Amino acid sequence: MTLTQQILTVGLVVLGTVLTRFLPFLVFPAGKPTPKYIQYLGKVLPSAVFGLLIIYCLKNVSIFTGSHAVPELLSIAVVIALHLWKRQMLLSIAGGTVFYMLLVQFVF
Repeated sequence: MTLTQQILTVGLVVLGTVLTRFLPFLVFPAGKPTPKYIQYLGKVLPSAVFGLLIIYCLKNVSIFTGSHAVPELLSIAVVIALHLWKRQMLLSIAGGTVFYMLLVQFVF
């Protein structure tokens, strides 16, 4: 990349970052009530993302090869237990991921 292309690239990345940071505050100011569809998205998107993560993580798992999906099933159990215990999605996802990586690295 030439110097001009590099400067343009950095400038566009900065502009994109600034727009995505400030646009929600301009579209939904503090004094106005939040629209119903935004409230709805705020309620359903976390669960949808969690479901998407489950599907993505398990799409290539086979119970007929390798470790027979044992690390995955144990990690799912850890995620469920952590979520029922603390009700914090980030803790559940991170705890299950760390547990899975430890199983794969040291046990299976």
